[in-house]
Amino acid sequence: MSFHSTRGRLGFAIGAIGVASLALAGCATSSTGGGGSTGGSSGSTITVGTTDKITSLDPAGSYDNGSFAVMNQIYPFLMNSKYGTAEVTPDIAVSAEFTSPTEYTVKLKKDLKFANGDPLTSASVKFSFDRMVKINDPNGPASLLGNLASTAAPDATTVVFTLKNGNDQIWPLILSSPAAPIVDEKVFSADKVTTDDAIIKGKAFAGQYEITDYKLNQLIAYKPYDGYQGELGKAANSAVNVKYYADASNLKLAIGNGDIDVAYRSLSATDIDNLSTNKKVKLVEGPGGEIRYIVFNFNTQPYGATTPEADPAKAQAVRQAAADLVDRAAIAKDVYKGTYSPLYSFVADGLTGATTPLKSMYGDGNGGPSLDKAKAVLAAAGVQTPITLSLQYNGDHYGPSSGDEYAAIKAQLEKGGLFTVNLQSTEWVQYSKDRTKDVYPAYQLGWFPDYSDADNYLSPFFVKDNFLGNHYDNPAVNDLIVKSQTETDKDKRMADLAQVQDMVAKDLSTLPLLQGKQIAVVGSGVNGATLDASFKFRYAPLSK
Repeated sequence: MSFHSTRGRLGFAIGAIGVASLALAGCATSSTGGGGSTGGSSGSTITVGTTDKITSLDPAGSYDNGSFAVMNQIYPFLMNSKYGTAEVTPDIAVSAEFTSPTEYTVKLKKDLKFANGDPLTSASVKFSFDRMVKINDPNGPASLLGNLASTAAPDATTVVFTLKNGNDQIWPLILSSPAAPIVDEKVFSADKVTTDDAIIKGKAFAGQYEITDYKLNQLIAYKPYDGYQGELGKAANSAVNVKYYADASNLKLAIGNGDIDVAYRSLSATDIDNLSTNKKVKLVEGPGGEIRYIVFNFNTQPYGATTPEADPAKAQAVRQAAADLVDRAAIAKDVYKGTYSPLYSFVADGLTGATTPLKSMYGDGNGGPSLDKAKAVLAAAGVQTPITLSLQYNGDHYGPSSGDEYAAIKAQLEKGGLFTVNLQSTEWVQYSKDRTKDVYPAYQLGWFPDYSDADNYLSPFFVKDNFLGNHYDNPAVNDLIVKSQTETDKDKRMADLAQVQDMVAKDLSTLPLLQGKQIAVVGSGVNGATLDASFKFRYAPLSK
């Protein structure tokens, strides 16, 4: 999610989007309630520290890890993944199934309520999805709902989603994603992003927690919501306080000294290495779905479509030369001390369907850089060197090592005199706005997936009108992504996904660099920290 951080599924492109995944289409899933409890409250208060920033508490207005980390605690979902698994099952629903290839029907539990006493019914669900699509905020996750034609509420506990494209393999996973929190129609606006203050004042919560105190990017105080009826069960603690740190060094000191119970996102590699020998804490690791990459803006990059020297062939050669020059292994070792590994794919290594086209197509053909290869591709396209490239990165959202990472990338690209890199950094709040307004010809992003499927690394990035807003548009890629999203034959789907990766490796609208693990640092007496392939960090299992 994410862009770390950013997240997304643009599948059939807003007007024709869809996605695919874990053979769930056509299969009913059901639940009768009661499962998934973490046990009663132990009476403990847990203090969590993070450097992540919140953009908005309104699901329609944000699409980043910092915001979604809060939403996971306070909003209910129709589908969710229990601790330790990526598989989604009904949460505040009792059943969810395809009742036809283009209809997905969800039955809600009865007598659901928000913390303010407002009823949570099928009307709340319809409102939540309708407003997400209508608002379509550029920094929101509406793109995930591109395959949604309409949402109906035929009775108080029934919701029917009509989809544009049948056999959408990913739809059950979408219902657990950042596009799918259920919100209170009496508190939230139907056509604009609702302020954090209005949400807090309206007590529009129905997840495992409600918020009792809120200071934006400073402190959030949570208490368990007694009315939560979802499958994740009750909290194992009596309260959670989340402190927001301006920099990772202070976060490291706080967890190392025992001032907080949990540190999650984002400590530097050096900090984690140092804390690994501290007997007051322990490291909890999870599957590595996070990736880091460079985005090229097809309009404003060198030789981009709106530049005076516009030339698609030369622009592509510039991107390919950059891919020839980057040394991922050096960055992973020297900057990240092995907490990240080289990524030669657009899909996180380990996920079914991931291939490694970048390893053989660029550099020395075995993952390393090649100056000669870069020179050759530029010369063949008639590109004059050195190429001036403005490259933007962000240090507060993507961790304190970003400066070192991009200094290394600058040095690698400038090796041999092929590039002159103008490296700049911008604070995250401004950065997240500028990147979609063609301000940056090339820039850093990270990605933390919405769900555990290869499509979540492809459709958000490479369909027309993707969340990157970088003007990439290859109709053949778009059509093949759509085909893969509705392909029920696993072998055929894997072949489609591999072909998509080969095609986008040639185009290089993004340049994948690194893949990282999920890591939380917790006090030695803290239990219940769970990092799994659902890529959600939940507070309810924590106790001490």
